[in-house]
Amino acid sequence: MNVKKSLEVTQGTTMVEPAAAPLSSTPSSDKESNIGFNDARPFPTEEEFATLPRVPGTIPWTAWTVAFVEFAERFSYYGTTAVFVNFIQKDLPKGSKTGAGFLIKPGSGALGLGQRASTGLTTFNNFWNYCTPLLGAYMADQYLGRYLTIQWACLLSIVGHIILVLSAIPPVIVHPNAAVGVFSVGLVIMGLGGGAFKSNISPLIAEQYKDERAYVRTNKLGKREIVDPAVTTARIYIYFYLLINVGSLTGSLAMIYSEHYVGFWLSYTLPTLVFCVCPVTLFYFKKHYTLSPPTGSVMAKAYKLIALAFKGKWSWNINTTIKNFKDPDFWNRVKPSNIAPADRPEWMTFDDEWVDEVRRGLLACKVFLWYPLYWLAYNQMTGNLVSQASTMNLGHVPNDIVAKLNPIFIIIVIPLMDFVIYPLIRKSGFNLTPIKKITCGFILSSMAMISACVTQYYIYKLSPCGDHINALTKKGRKDCSAPFTVWVQVFPYALIGMSEVMASITKLEYAYTKAPKNMRSTIQAIALFTSAVSSALGQALTALSEDPLLVWNYGSVAVVAALGGFGFWMTFRKADKDEDKLNNMKQSQFIGRKEGDEESVERVNEKVNEKSAM
Repeated sequence: MNVKKSLEVTQGTTMVEPAAAPLSSTPSSDKESNIGFNDARPFPTEEEFATLPRVPGTIPWTAWTVAFVEFAERFSYYGTTAVFVNFIQKDLPKGSKTGAGFLIKPGSGALGLGQRASTGLTTFNNFWNYCTPLLGAYMADQYLGRYLTIQWACLLSIVGHIILVLSAIPPVIVHPNAAVGVFSVGLVIMGLGGGAFKSNISPLIAEQYKDERAYVRTNKLGKREIVDPAVTTARIYIYFYLLINVGSLTGSLAMIYSEHYVGFWLSYTLPTLVFCVCPVTLFYFKKHYTLSPPTGSVMAKAYKLIALAFKGKWSWNINTTIKNFKDPDFWNRVKPSNIAPADRPEWMTFDDEWVDEVRRGLLACKVFLWYPLYWLAYNQMTGNLVSQASTMNLGHVPNDIVAKLNPIFIIIVIPLMDFVIYPLIRKSGFNLTPIKKITCGFILSSMAMISACVTQYYIYKLSPCGDHINALTKKGRKDCSAPFTVWVQVFPYALIGMSEVMASITKLEYAYTKAPKNMRSTIQAIALFTSAVSSALGQALTALSEDPLLVWNYGSVAVVAALGGFGFWMTFRKADKDEDKLNNMKQSQFIGRKEGDEESVERVNEKVNEKSAM
């Protein structure tokens, strides 16, 4: 099989408001608005959308080069962060100047700040890395464009990586107070670069697929089918996520063993060298990429448009407010063609279709509001579950190597889902929409935390040290490990991995397909920001991240994830009916200009005058 030509999947549904204004749809005769339209590629009718099977298009080779860059960046990031817990939590081994523990209890360490500080710093790192995408998206959409923003992000990340290396070199690591200061500076700078990279690399890979309208074709078996860009985008992201996890697995495995047998300085140096591949690869293939230019003041226009739509719709009476928001003219009344030129604000230089696109992006953002509850469970992998592993029978396995069960499971499951499970589901006629996928993701994450909670209960019950394992181990006691294998953690890691396939990949495709074309980085950043919100919420659980409260920690997160899944499904369970209309709206011709661009204003006025004359 030609993998390059075969890589393409299923996009599902989105959230819609029951009484929202009708969206502009793309008639098959509107050839100007259909990129790549021709008589041999007719736009599907409503009947064809309802009856014909959906198939993906061909992923362009340029998308694979972007995926390789993401692989290298994730190799570097996860390779570096994989050793954070031991670096922060455990003491420098006696007589060591590198932190290497050679798998002898209590193991590798450096700063000796304890589990609570370790959880706090790793949680801050997650929070910071998912706040900074907002800044990166702003710079890309407004000033630099995605490509240049990514290159500047690479430079910042490299600087941050180098500072982390300095925190672990022998002359510094033997002074924990100095090392933690240098380490913290490195975290902040690396987070700035990593965030700007995240919010722009995801849209860049999907933009390499140029067909933006569905069309009907006859396959080699003589059967008619719909080539759906949404389906193609979903498959692009499923393999994008696969390479993320290949990078995570290979980077973290290599760095963990470097930590234990050489020292932390090597665990930070090798990822730095690999990261240098990213800017070089992007530069080499730049001429082949489809690149989006910066769009000037689009963010400001979107904010003003939303404010104008909501103006006068608020009331002290909650029922009145809800009724106003469901008004069929809620969005129609702020379309330029419905506002007289004399009354139209100067910033309103876009067309009616862009109003529909902003509304669609706003609806997608409402879906993302539930994700912080999901990420609470996911974030347990980066701290508490790693520490939990060290309290069981490890054999000759490092405690932080067990966490690699998660990417291993994802790497196995993604091709299985793509080539077996999803095709069977589609063949059965069941529509596995994004809303259903995300709900399943919540349920699976809750199950993962239940399994971790049960494991922790038996660790406390069976350990000779009871529920004070970490404290007694730090004092020198060596018989505190629970008498069962660490591989019991296959359950939480596998369940979280499956939940990622359902929820995390769906978030990427959802953010891209529902965003206005000139706000894709921004919507992606908002989706990523939900992880930062979750990390902030996770700080409230930091007090539970220590013996003897860890059972309550996992149990609380399990309940939160379960309630989040229930609430999400109850909120969006009827949100599938307008999926095709949302994915195939008539495209806006508004690209984005600076404030006061007279040419843009004239273009809108001409369009409105034509509409008035009809």
